[in-house]
Amino acid sequence: MANGLSFMEIGEEHLAEVVDIYNYYVLNTTVSFHTEPLDEAVMRQSVLHGDPRFQSYAILQDGVMQGYVLIARHKNKQAYDTTGEISIYLRPGSGGQGLGGKALSFIEKRAAELDFHVLVATVCSDNEPSRRLFTRHGYEQSALFKEIGNKFGRWLDIASYQKII
Repeated sequence: MANGLSFMEIGEEHLAEVVDIYNYYVLNTTVSFHTEPLDEAVMRQSVLHGDPRFQSYAILQDGVMQGYVLIARHKNKQAYDTTGEISIYLRPGSGGQGLGGKALSFIEKRAAELDFHVLVATVCSDNEPSRRLFTRHGYEQSALFKEIGNKFGRWLDIASYQKII
């Protein structure tokens, strides 16, 4: 891809970096609603589960992993099979360089190739950069769940954004 940016399906060789990136958000932010760090075994099930429709990709800038993007199952019922839940996690310090938007464009294209019809992103309402990213790329807020989580001694809201692709 242009400017040294590429996307590669996550493999075992990326797992330690995926864990480090995700656990930063667990320990330091409300981006993740996990309150305790995940280990490699748990993360392996999330990103290396073997389902060809629900895939995870490393975001590489000049060969260096800057984050990852994934399509996960939205709900485990057949009528939802054409809906995917997407997430983007960037290495701390990698934000503000346009990587999130490029990752979002990549995963939307990949989702269309895999016959998804709708993509959903669930974002803590504190996470203004992600909210802006999704709305800038045509996602509409479709739900707001108030005080649905508690982290760092605070009640937190989540917003769901969706886009028909």
